[in-house]
Amino acid sequence: MRNYKITSKIKLKDFQTKEINENAKKELKKIRKKISKLQDVMYADGKYSLLVCLQGMDTSGKDSLIREVFKDVNANGVEVTSFKVPSEIELKHDYLWRHNLALPSRGKIGVFNRTHYENVLVTRVHKNYVLGENIPNLKLEDLTDEFYHKRMDSINNFESHLVANGTIVLKFFLNLSKEEQKNRLLRRLNLPGKNWKFSSGDLKERKLWDDYMFCYEDLLNRTSKENAPWFVIPADDKPTARLLVAETILKTLQNFKNLNYPILNTEERNKIKTYKEALDSE
Repeated sequence: MRNYKITSKIKLKDFQTKEINENAKKELKKIRKKISKLQDVMYADGKYSLLVCLQGMDTSGKDSLIREVFKDVNANGVEVTSFKVPSEIELKHDYLWRHNLALPSRGKIGVFNRTHYENVLVTRVHKNYVLGENIPNLKLEDLTDEFYHKRMDSINNFESHLVANGTIVLKFFLNLSKEEQKNRLLRRLNLPGKNWKFSSGDLKERKLWDDYMFCYEDLLNRTSKENAPWFVIPADDKPTARLLVAETILKTLQNFKNLNYPILNTEERNKIKTYKEALDSE
């Protein structure tokens, strides 16, 4: 598997958006079963949780990726949160508050469909959104690069705190080409069963493509850390993108050698025979 992890400063234009593995669907079936088994061990072990963060432009395939990658994991073992426009209650708290509430408990996998990075992405492209947070004395002219870089520093600290307390953090940017987004938007318009997914707002956001790419590149460079890395995943081919994400999750969990089923203490192990005899004698 190629290395998609960001470990040094990057330019998004240097990353390909299309990679095709003809056996992606078949290989994914095997991998997701292994992920399911490891989540079972993680639950029994009770020390770690896994947070999977998914970011990408509209139509990059986040929803279907979640469905296909985690299909075999126990339904009780996966918690998916899709972050939309902040509610009135959420706006009465700091911008990370709602993300804290959605964090996975130990033993579980949490998936953020859009993430806390929206606070340095969408709000940077549409700066007036930040004013809705009612931050004291904040004015539109205060929303400089420095403002967003400070937020990124806070996010780095937030993720470091999670890791220090047993959360494994993996972040995936689904790198979609503008041409492929066009094809997927047209598909939504051409297929009656997909019409409901289309919004005129998709076209307005598409016109801001270059602004979004600038913001993505900046946040990827500033917030990919060894303890909470970003991976740039070519997303023009959905089956391959799903496989690459699944492979990364599996490899990461396999590297945690101290992830094991708990061992009964000596006293309880010595009683196993007695327990079996009691059940057999019923």
